[in-house]
Amino acid sequence: MQPTGHLRGDAVRVGGDARQRFYDARGYGRPLDGNEIALSRVEAAHLLFRGDLSGITLSDESDPVGFERFFVASAAAADRFAVRFLVYSDLRDRGFYLSPARDPWPGGRDAESDAVDFVAYERGETPDTGNVKYPIQVVGERESVAAAELAGRTLAVVDEESDITYFAAEAGAIDGATDYEPPGDLRGVLLADRVVVWDAPEGLYERGFYGRPLTGRAADVEGALQLSLVEAASLAADGRLSLSASVGDAGNDGGVADADSGDAAARVVARGRDVEGERFDRRLAIYKRLRAADAVPKTGFKFGADFRTYLDVETVDDLPHSEHLVRVVEADHEFSPRELSLDVRLAGGVRKEMVFALTAVGGEHSGDDAADAPIGADVEWLSVDRLTP
Repeated sequence: MQPTGHLRGDAVRVGGDARQRFYDARGYGRPLDGNEIALSRVEAAHLLFRGDLSGITLSDESDPVGFERFFVASAAAADRFAVRFLVYSDLRDRGFYLSPARDPWPGGRDAESDAVDFVAYERGETPDTGNVKYPIQVVGERESVAAAELAGRTLAVVDEESDITYFAAEAGAIDGATDYEPPGDLRGVLLADRVVVWDAPEGLYERGFYGRPLTGRAADVEGALQLSLVEAASLAADGRLSLSASVGDAGNDGGVADADSGDAAARVVARGRDVEGERFDRRLAIYKRLRAADAVPKTGFKFGADFRTYLDVETVDDLPHSEHLVRVVEADHEFSPRELSLDVRLAGGVRKEMVFALTAVGGEHSGDDAADAPIGADVEWLSVDRLTP
């Protein structure tokens, strides 16, 4: 005959040979005095679901109830009980021992964040002796997920049909090996949303992969290169690009003004903010960080991202596939699981790694010196991929 559990507070106590049967042999619960153990509600529900408990009493006078009554009562009493139960059961079925990630359960000492719901141990290892394989954070499809400090966790998303998708989140800094130093005497014209360098040296595009040539089959113009505003702002901030003219400056009636008297970086940054608001500062911060790490960032527009990156560019004629998609978000950004799933699925579909760059640059952090600030800005890199436990 299977034992009966007794709900006391937020834990279910089981006596008899429970320690040997459930804790020692299968990693459920935590030991109490003698052979008695305490189970979390999720652990108790799983044992009840499997038929390893005959029932659970909900109070001193009540008769034991079965899985249905206990599940409904627990869903009413415990936050996100239903989705946590689904993930716990799925990982148990996959052969993992799990423990709640809170004291006084064993998983409490192994969880590095309060956001973690369970820790799953290496297959075949118990909470007493095992190493943590997955720190599990459980969320429903309609919940939000804070991006900050998500690195190192496994995200288990339960959708509206109770299917579970797992994501591995890791620190994901990008380092490249592109060896190119732009010249320091570039001069360009600031247009509405880009800069044209009319006599760009060949290597700026061919080896540094800056901009895009302004060419065509019938063109009689050579050396003209269009730079995005973020490319131009980065080059100007490094003192490599000056402006010979600026189109559409405030107070210029939309005409062309001599730009020699102004600071090129400030002008381009101001235009960038006009075009896309505070988001421009965040994108510029990450662009400069990537270039400083010898990676080549190019627009990720076709993939719904801010950048795609090339780690080792020797020549554009022998260009490798880009390795990452980078989306720039605020430091306090919160993902919706649907948003995260879309980004990761798309990146995987085009054989790239999805990386999120979290930075506080932008908005109230923007200032007149924003073109110089990005290298010193705090950035957290977060790589997210689909996972099959």
